[in-house]
Amino acid sequence: MGDALDFDLIAIGGGFAGLCAALRGAELGLRTAVLEAGADDGYLCSSRWAGGIFHVSYHDVKLGREELIAAIDRQTDGEVDHELAAAIAEDAGHAVDWLASQGAAFVRGSPIDWHRFTLAPPRAAIAGQDWRGRGPDRTIDRLRHRLEERQGRVFLGTRAKALRLFDRRVVGVEAAHGEEAMTLRAKAVVIADGGFPGNAELFRRHIGPRPDRVLMRHAGTAIGDGLKMAEAAGAALVNLDRFYGHLLSRDAMENEGLWPYPQIDAVATAAVVVNRDGRRILDEGLGGISIANDLAQLDDPLCGTVICDAPIWETAGKAAQIPPNPQLLAGGDTLYSAESLESLAEAARLPAPALVGTVAEYNAAIRDSRLDALSPKRSTRSGAPRPIATAPFFAIPICAGITNTMGGIAIDGHGRVKRPDGTTIPGLYAAGGTTGGLEGGGALGYVGGLIKACVFGLRVAEHAAYDKQRGKA
Repeated sequence: MGDALDFDLIAIGGGFAGLCAALRGAELGLRTAVLEAGADDGYLCSSRWAGGIFHVSYHDVKLGREELIAAIDRQTDGEVDHELAAAIAEDAGHAVDWLASQGAAFVRGSPIDWHRFTLAPPRAAIAGQDWRGRGPDRTIDRLRHRLEERQGRVFLGTRAKALRLFDRRVVGVEAAHGEEAMTLRAKAVVIADGGFPGNAELFRRHIGPRPDRVLMRHAGTAIGDGLKMAEAAGAALVNLDRFYGHLLSRDAMENEGLWPYPQIDAVATAAVVVNRDGRRILDEGLGGISIANDLAQLDDPLCGTVICDAPIWETAGKAAQIPPNPQLLAGGDTLYSAESLESLAEAARLPAPALVGTVAEYNAAIRDSRLDALSPKRSTRSGAPRPIATAPFFAIPICAGITNTMGGIAIDGHGRVKRPDGTTIPGLYAAGGTTGGLEGGGALGYVGGLIKACVFGLRVAEHAAYDKQRGKA
């Protein structure tokens, strides 16, 4: 493999973004290749672990452009890069249609409207790592097979080491296949390696001080190589301090049967999260992603416990696709229950006077419609708070789980990588979880990892083919 290899488009990363870019490029007549660090046919990547639901900010991907733009704008509090939002809104429906044309199977995952396009077969409603043979896992294999049918190359066990540049243009990749160096030439390179959730150094620098006390709710393969290469080539980076993740049982730090599901988000959003002193420490009403980010920024990210009562446990506890009630106990979780808050505090090793006072203050704020008087204040963005008043009462020790980073490489609507001055780097693209500007921000707005990866994977290929046709590549 020491000889140079020539391609029109090289994708760094074999998840949805990279495979979509390479396969669509091959359809359009480009010579394409994928560099994938995993060495086996069933190589791990976070795309395989995904829940499989294609949505746009929790809305059906087939809604009209303006409806989807409005949904993204609401979810992000208007902080989104509107060129990127428009790209998603315009192409979301086309992306799922294209995937179906490549052999992806979709089913309605639940009666919820935005579950209409769920990759089949969907996950079972059980705790733990039920991903092998499920929709995303099968679809990754199907896309790779279709790519190779079109003479696209997939280099397994191959890690990109550096971008090749000439006259400020990206012209290829330096890579390593085991101990063997590879030089690959390309008219276009797309970084699609998933961001940096698995890089402890970058986590500490941008997100929080204790990555060892945050659950790594991903495949562990996205370690920021593409981000570093893009930055070295002059790329702008945005919103690196935000991540997409969920709340899980604290026991999931040691018990693999409790992650990536079930999530505790809906219960926490309806109830309260307290620290080891029995006091509220954050705004639960902003939702699970926000709570996870808030916890991850603390010196002790494992300090949180959700406190709720029987009505919350029987409603919000059963509301998720893979609900914590009853899946937490089925997975072996620690769930404290008691007939009084005092007894619950003793069981959960929390100071009883503080916990009782916290719950009383919270209940009074709900009763008197004075949520702003709470400290921290309580919003209702992700759902109305519910009183904690009916025994039995429950305490769930929680942890923050990071799935993927929300910030990253700045791109335009075609996936072209931007410099700090807004110009683009010729020959360099990025797609999927390694990009920024669409999600995150102060509102921690989530648009959808799968739809982002596929829409921009397709857009990158189509722009690279357009550039080649015009003789620019």
